[in-house]
Amino acid sequence: MSAVSKAADTALTLDEARRILATMPAPCVRDLGITVEAVAASRVRLRMANGPHVRHHGGVVCGQALMALADTAMVIGLSAALGRFLPMTTVTQTTHFLRSIRDGDVVAECRIIRMGRNLAFGDVMLYAEGGIDPAVQVTSTYALIGDKAASA
Repeated sequence: MSAVSKAADTALTLDEARRILATMPAPCVRDLGITVEAVAASRVRLRMANGPHVRHHGGVVCGQALMALADTAMVIGLSAALGRFLPMTTVTQTTHFLRSIRDGDVVAECRIIRMGRNLAFGDVMLYAEGGIDPAVQVTSTYALIGDKAASA
């Protein structure tokens, strides 16, 4: 059974997505103040608090924090597509910084584009809270790892 057909059998709940976020990332990522707002079969929405902990001296949210948010959104998005968390790792992350974010929290909208047997592809758009134009566009490739990946 492929990863995509397995995903159709189960749905990741919002509570389960929040548990994954609370337990799986490194402590430095948990310190960013990221929360899960919405979960669907191939889409998720996360939010990162905008505060001094993510801004650099120029007063804008730093690229490192934005890239970590996008990477985290992919983990939750893939877990939603799979219906559960599986061990995974980032293969590529291409980030386009379109505009700076100074005010408001950062909202991440992740969409899984394709789920293969061992590789998955997705994109993440980051917005300033209340904004309609994206500030950052990220495309990512992930590898599902371990014995469970092939049988997902």
